[in-house]
Amino acid sequence: MSGGAGIFVSMRPEITSALNELDATLSTIEKVMDPEEMSDRVRELEAQASDPSLWDDPDHAQGVTSELSAVQSRLRKITDLRQRVADLPVMYELGEDEEGGEEMADAELAELREEIEALEVKTMLSGEYDQREAVINIRSGAGGVDAADWAEMLMRMYVRWAEKNGHKVDIYDISYAEEAGIKSATFVVHGDYMYGQLSVEQGAHRLVRISPFDNQGRRQTSFAEVEVLPVVEKVDSIDIPDNEVRVDVYRSSGPGGQSVNTTDSAVRLTHIPTGIVVTCQNEKSQIQNKASAMRVLQAKLLEKKRQEERAEMDALGAGGNASWGNQMRSYVLHPYQMVKDLRNDFEVNDPSKVLGGEIDGFLEAGIRWRMSQQQKSGA
Repeated sequence: MSGGAGIFVSMRPEITSALNELDATLSTIEKVMDPEEMSDRVRELEAQASDPSLWDDPDHAQGVTSELSAVQSRLRKITDLRQRVADLPVMYELGEDEEGGEEMADAELAELREEIEALEVKTMLSGEYDQREAVINIRSGAGGVDAADWAEMLMRMYVRWAEKNGHKVDIYDISYAEEAGIKSATFVVHGDYMYGQLSVEQGAHRLVRISPFDNQGRRQTSFAEVEVLPVVEKVDSIDIPDNEVRVDVYRSSGPGGQSVNTTDSAVRLTHIPTGIVVTCQNEKSQIQNKASAMRVLQAKLLEKKRQEERAEMDALGAGGNASWGNQMRSYVLHPYQMVKDLRNDFEVNDPSKVLGGEIDGFLEAGIRWRMSQQQKSGA
């Protein structure tokens, strides 16, 4: 299935060079992803899925069908890219005799480069929890009403990114601020590798702009904190005894204290040993809200356990610096326009696009940066 560098030799030198580079990158990706092994795994899972007794254990059946769908999708992607790379020389050859043909080939080359680079980044997601779905918590920080408004802008940015990429979002809880914006929000982004991709967003996000809430039109700096956790699965050993959790129920409310539910269906869980508090009010059922809140609490406790284990390893000198620095990105709307990642210097001069959900460049730069840090530390 894989190609080999140096196979495109009959076109313009710059096109030949670009195609050889793409082919080499894709060949490296194929070595990591191993399409032949994926094909074998698909056959194994298809055999399991065709067994009539599979659904005797619904949880196991769900795991089999989910994995089958995911592996098939990845295999189709790598196969499709290899075929498109192989077809490009023909496109250029035919394009010489057709009006607009070379432009179409150039467009396909640019699109292929973008897709292959994105897939290359995904091959870097090999952490223990990278394949998981992601729980995102956003909290307003310093900056008063501007910070609350900023927290809501960040939430909208992530939701729009998810929607553009076809990922479902479930909002578990939103705590609205009195004047504008939100104090905090918790939501889940569904899909493979959501935690691996979005975990690089963790940290403090800073906004600099002319405050719309300041009648003197002064510039305001405000902060919001983003926390990204992997969704907990049944294989995770996170046991929470009932006597360690206090459960409070209350009436759900919307912006400005407006009631959105006439029953006490919202749930607040307090983990007594750690003081961690989780709320959920997105469902009308108290039972459903409690189950959702428990999943978030488990995710927070799992992350706490991981941080403690990393701290122990660091103390023994077995790991690098696990902290990437709290302030990770700056969004400047005035006096100039720029969004910049403070860890890797990746920047975009159109904040409106970034806030509209176009953050793939930042995610890829963050993942590459993280990989380089891990390699330096020997992790």
